Amino acid sequence: IYEPPQAKSLSIGDRDAAANSETLLKILGSYNVASKHWVIRQYDHEVQAGSVVKPLVGPQCDGPGDAAVVRPKLTSRRGLVISCGMNPHYGDFDTYHMAASAIDEAMRNAVAVGADPSKIAILDNFCWGYTDRAETLGSLVRAAIACQDLAVTLGTPFVSGKDSLNNEFSFFDDNNEKQTIAIPPSLLISAMGQIDDVSKSVTMDAKEAGNAIFLVGDTHRELGGSHYGLVENEPGGAVPEVDANLAKKTFATVHQAIQSRLVRSCHDLCEGGLAAAAVEMALAGGLGMELDLATVSREQPSNDGVLTAVALSATEVLFSESNTRFLIECAPESADTLSKIFADAGISLTRLGQVTDSDKFTVRDGDAVVLETDIATAKSAWQAPLDW
Repeated sequence: IYEPPQAKSLSIGDRDAAANSETLLKILGSYNVASKHWVIRQYDHEVQAGSVVKPLVGPQCDGPGDAAVVRPKLTSRRGLVISCGMNPHYGDFDTYHMAASAIDEAMRNAVAVGADPSKIAILDNFCWGYTDRAETLGSLVRAAIACQDLAVTLGTPFVSGKDSLNNEFSFFDDNNEKQTIAIPPSLLISAMGQIDDVSKSVTMDAKEAGNAIFLVGDTHRELGGSHYGLVENEPGGAVPEVDANLAKKTFATVHQAIQSRLVRSCHDLCEGGLAAAAVEMALAGGLGMELDLATVSREQPSNDGVLTAVALSATEVLFSESNTRFLIECAPESADTLSKIFADAGISLTRLGQVTDSDKFTVRDGDAVVLETDIATAKSAWQAPLDW
């Protein structure tokens, strides 16, 4: 029986605002996170004026949309939602959690724009190495088991998919020694959802100064395979896991809030965690943002499941990539109604701060500033890598 390697513990203490800000800019400039506008703009994403949410959103049409929404029948208000999820770095730790995270991310992206989570189907695209090796085949089996577990619990059927196995290349080096290059275990999940009324579609760009920003979901010390780990060369940590039952309730609650027209913008948290998601909302909307992490729950479950007083540092809250989380913007007068919907469902909802009309993105932890950058700098770092 294949057993994945055990993750090394990674606990990050508080870092100053300059260090956190530098890390954020590195993450925004990494190829997995950076703007894909260079390739997106080469292709037509408008067919008979049926595109509702395009790949790039916001006033300047340059923000990273979570999913696409199209209206295939122009005489109907019904729409299709297309999204995806993938992070092969998690596979370095455990391919089960990599696969589960990919499904969770694809679902999050679809739900964030308005898709009904009870009407989503998914597809798999496996890319793996030489599966005649027991350890490689075992890692593939673990990913397949995760696909079954999540699909059954979420009620999200696999309707198609493909695989590309044995992706390896062998050669002899200058010393006549055989070398092999193998693709890392990778799983792309594509999701196809439905939205009954495309006028209720939501985009991720911040809409108006004074609006409140809420965090949906719980944050854990899960930095294994994270973009923080990649840009700061920290290879250890626990890989993000998915609580499928909690995810199902969370997706349904977010959808209810969107259907109630309480949500002005919504963005899922994935690569780069809270810091990256929040600054993406700000730069897409051309607005500033002020957040405070003091209200975020930081108690972590111990091995026996009991919450402990070992609190997350501000840096861990900023960059953890825990699954099933969203950022929601709502008008101040809607905040109480929004909070009640989540409280009634038993889903964590934390008020973090507000959108501002400044050019600054500032995060505090109580009285201390733990991250600060201006929107122009963040946007430049995000667009520069593929601005060809």
